[in-house]
Amino acid sequence: MAMVGLAVFSAGAETEAERNLKAFPPAEPGMTRHVLMLPPAEQEDSLRVELQIGKTVKTDEANRYFFGGSLQAVNIEGWSFTRYVVADLGPMAGTLMAVDPDAPKVERFITLGGEPQLLRYNSRLPLVVYVPKGVEVRHRIWRADSEVKPVPEG
Repeated sequence: MAMVGLAVFSAGAETEAERNLKAFPPAEPGMTRHVLMLPPAEQEDSLRVELQIGKTVKTDEANRYFFGGSLQAVNIEGWSFTRYVVADLGPMAGTLMAVDPDAPKVERFITLGGEPQLLRYNSRLPLVVYVPKGVEVRHRIWRADSEVKPVPEG
């Protein structure tokens, strides 16, 4: 899959996604709700949304870091909609490469560990993510190549 950039905006009359947002509850105390409204796109079935959930922290440049935690898909009772919840973020872990203790720290966006979270692209529904306060939610759009190639036997 190749990455493509995509502007996210809403203008004019209320969209179907904006109407459907009413089904999603407000954030509970200590949590924040993040809402992504995706614009209509051709061949939405060939697109995926990658969620990156994490925090910007100061670390060394050499090691790879990640947060413990998981993104859970939760069905909204009475609707066929899914909301995504990260109940807890942490602790932060990473590789243990030796670094110069005097080297300056750099700000980096550190995400949940594990495989990327690729979700279905659907412009008719908002993508709603609940995370603890202070946690950031970022996204990018992935597009499948239009050419499907055969795999040889062997």
